[in-house]
Amino acid sequence: MSLMRILVIEDDREALAYLVKAFRESGHVADQAADGLDGYALARDGDYDVLVVDRMLPKLDGLSLVRSLREQKVETPILILSALSQVDDRVKGLRAGGDDYLPKPYAFSELLARVEVLARRGNGKASSAEATTYRVGDLEVDRLSHRVTRGGQEIPIQPREFRLLEYLMRHAGQVVTRTMLLENVWDYHFDPQTNVIDVHVSRLRSKIDKGFDRPLIHTVRGAGYMIRDGAR
Repeated sequence: MSLMRILVIEDDREALAYLVKAFRESGHVADQAADGLDGYALARDGDYDVLVVDRMLPKLDGLSLVRSLREQKVETPILILSALSQVDDRVKGLRAGGDDYLPKPYAFSELLARVEVLARRGNGKASSAEATTYRVGDLEVDRLSHRVTRGGQEIPIQPREFRLLEYLMRHAGQVVTRTMLLENVWDYHFDPQTNVIDVHVSRLRSKIDKGFDRPLIHTVRGAGYMIRDGAR
């Protein structure tokens, strides 16, 4: 199966960490959200091949999240996870806009197989050449080879810096918060109260922006960071 971009929305921290780790170890890109509102924002603005959504979520429950996405014409395939396994529960999930419904407990091998099927039913972006490369201005990131170039010049970066840059590129033009970076780049589910993000962003800036005519990585005061082409 080609590389997939998966968003997991699950409020159980252990289950969330397990799924994200398992998807990544299977060779896919996995982002995460621990409540319905954050999950809705990422799912609406992100570019994913499949959404894995827990039904019982804080702030915005899973079925409401799915309905809201469908009302906003977000057509990303959705697999709903739930401890509610009765026929009526599954029917409600599907009628809300879900494409598949998997009761808990489940085997990851079955979950992965179902996600692969949903990705194949989608628009095929996971298998296209464009899905492996991100571009912002004259900056290009190849997710498969981990090659980063700007203006045709190759830029060597460390693995953590690459994960940070890849996440920013995947959400180009959008504000990326510290919480999003901690959860999806560092796999932290708490704020370590350190300047680890600032240090890595500063290092990344020195490699990506230094020596070029315009900056691409921007600080959004009080919110987070954004990567965008300043020429636009």
